[in-house]
Amino acid sequence: MVLPFTRYIQLHSRFVRKASPLQRIFHGHFNPILHKISASSTSHSERLPWERSTQEILLGKLKTALRNHQLHEAWESFQDFRTLYGYPEVHLLNQLIVQLSYSSNHAWMKKASDLVLQVVKEENNSALFHVDTLTKLALSLARLQMPTPASVILRVMLDKGRVPPMHLLCLVFLHLVKTQIGAYVACNYLSLVCDFYIHLNDKKAESAVVVKPDASIFYLVLDACVRFKLPLKGLLLIELMALTGTVADAHTVVIVSQILEMNGLRDEMRELKDHIDSVSAAFIRHYRQFYDSLLSLHFKFNDIDAAAKLVLDMNSSHNRRDNKENRKYLQKPSSIAIGSRNLRMGLKIRMEPELLKTDSVLKPEGRQDLIFSRGGKLILSNRALAKFITGYKKDGGISELSKLLLSIQEELYSVAGSSLCSDAIGACIHFGWVDSAHDILVDAEAAGSPMDWDTYMLLLSAYHRGGMQREANALLKQMKQVHSDNELVDDTMNKHFHRLETSDSLGKSDLVITLVQILKDEDQILPLVYEFNSSIHFFCTARMMEDALKVYRRMVELNIQPTIQTFGYLLHGYSSLGMYREITILWGEIKRFMKGCGFPANRDLYELLLINFLRGGYFERVMEVIGYMRDQNMYTDKLMYKVEFLRHHKNLYRSLKASDARTEAQLKRLEHVQEFRKWVGIV
Repeated sequence: MVLPFTRYIQLHSRFVRKASPLQRIFHGHFNPILHKISASSTSHSERLPWERSTQEILLGKLKTALRNHQLHEAWESFQDFRTLYGYPEVHLLNQLIVQLSYSSNHAWMKKASDLVLQVVKEENNSALFHVDTLTKLALSLARLQMPTPASVILRVMLDKGRVPPMHLLCLVFLHLVKTQIGAYVACNYLSLVCDFYIHLNDKKAESAVVVKPDASIFYLVLDACVRFKLPLKGLLLIELMALTGTVADAHTVVIVSQILEMNGLRDEMRELKDHIDSVSAAFIRHYRQFYDSLLSLHFKFNDIDAAAKLVLDMNSSHNRRDNKENRKYLQKPSSIAIGSRNLRMGLKIRMEPELLKTDSVLKPEGRQDLIFSRGGKLILSNRALAKFITGYKKDGGISELSKLLLSIQEELYSVAGSSLCSDAIGACIHFGWVDSAHDILVDAEAAGSPMDWDTYMLLLSAYHRGGMQREANALLKQMKQVHSDNELVDDTMNKHFHRLETSDSLGKSDLVITLVQILKDEDQILPLVYEFNSSIHFFCTARMMEDALKVYRRMVELNIQPTIQTFGYLLHGYSSLGMYREITILWGEIKRFMKGCGFPANRDLYELLLINFLRGGYFERVMEVIGYMRDQNMYTDKLMYKVEFLRHHKNLYRSLKASDARTEAQLKRLEHVQEFRKWVGIV
């Protein structure tokens, strides 16, 4: 592009005015840019500057610098050319951006992103940049942990209907999601891409297939939602998976289960389990994290019996179904409902539980919390055992605990030779639950699996220390019946007592240490909260808001404090129906709990409120939420809010002045709109 002649004269005259009298006489030779060109020409064979046009010389310098990868010289030549003639040819502009993208210097990367934005703004045409050029720039910005500029470049492309190829976008996200802010912008950008795909797909556009996000993209962003605790954002992305028809592979199914666990959605997890149980035994280790998440949910709901059933089923189900006849069935894609299986109309996620991409960049490392894998089987951790002990102890179901321990001991631990019952008895004795310890011991005897000599001696020692002589005598009789080959003489007993008293073996037990931590950090959220939230989610998904509100009011009447999910589900339900006024009322409820009960409103909830207030045009509430986020030093994705504003209120009060306002209410609204425009940078 060449500047208009009048602009060239203005620039040229500016240089002349700054020159000395002698320079003004020979201003053609003392122009600062021309002087720099002349001074750099050292070759005798090169024509003098006045024998060639300034434009030709500057272009030559720029091409040479780019060809030799001389970044400083290229940038300087580009700036000189732009000052006199505007932007150079498109291919040179792209070459400059690409070379800047190869730099690992943050300052150069900032120059590159600023240049792209400036060109797009001035020329109103991002087509000047090639898709691969902007993709390389976005990838480089993400690699240098500059998430906001990277997301801006990605959105510049999206504004013109362009999305990077999915394998490259996956690499961009791989770097973005390493930080919390990067995770925020990745979530928001992925939502925009999904909306764009759905729009193209509805129009039957051929280009829709190119921009459709794949399972790897969703996995990366959903994993970030888990790591940075963004449950509501994760749930929104799961719905977008269903809306875009993205097929979930094994890794994605697992990360979806973790999002469902974070939100306490046990019905969806149970439906998912029906499909996971059908995979072959060889695939079970890939779903360790799924069973871990579902087991965690059962504990949160205080459904200890369901937890026990899950543990007994999780290995045996695969053994039953691992045959040739079922292998044919396993290859067929299946679907799970998001919301409830009882809803006739709802979102469904397509999944292939045995699909794994061998060339994937994903390296799932899920937590090792309740379940781990050993020898091709899923094994309970000490944390899971501790939760079973505390759960059954509270419910008075020690006999059920014994049955569970004996069952999984036989099926899972026989090779290792460990004794779960013995460990549980030792833990109970440590906490003074000697009656429970004795019950487990008796149950084991009745099942034909008596404990070893040391376990009996541990309990006998506990009885003696507690002055429980009658119980001690009864235990001695049991010991004679079970261990008749041992001589119960005083010397033998004393030796055992002395060893137990001095070894401190109970205090060093891993299970005991874990149990201490479990009792100390018991979940502060009552199981009833999860039940209420599950009902609210069902009604909100079905758009039955009156019923959802009744459940919420009942919750408040019982003095049960709502959670992030409680309000998140209600917000989502109202939003789907465009009931923005009701959301302002709900915002009042949220503020009441924040003030009176220390309700920990998080960024997920604030962003959901902010988006809905923008759509509804409640700008006073918009600025109020922004104020809360600012006070708590929360990151705000201004570009996303700017796009949302322009989509719904592009020309709102654009030419109205304060003096033209007809009412006090209109004047205040105008002030809030102007304040928001200034905040997001809309001139």
